[in-house]
Amino acid sequence: MKSILLLSIKSYWILVPKSRRRKCLFKTSCSHYVYQQTKEKGLQAGLQSLHFRIKNCNPNYQIIDLGDEKILVTKTNKVFREKELSEFILKK
Repeated sequence: MKSILLLSIKSYWILVPKSRRRKCLFKTSCSHYVYQQTKEKGLQAGLQSLHFRIKNCNPNYQIIDLGDEKILVTKTNKVFREKELSEFILKK
């Protein structure tokens, strides 16, 4: 099963050009993060990472400028610090 998830992610990278992929909120894209977690920690960790990212990586977020740092709050009220966020999101 682990190899099926890894193969699915690799296929996604090959079949869907970067220009057609949705921009990720995080510095490490969702597919790369899930791939890393699956490869390093196993299928269970990969599936948990996938669930977490699907639940939290969506367009319903709010960026709050605290002066010295920006934070992102998702619709599920998860808070992510600026160092975890993609430059794409911070430029908005």
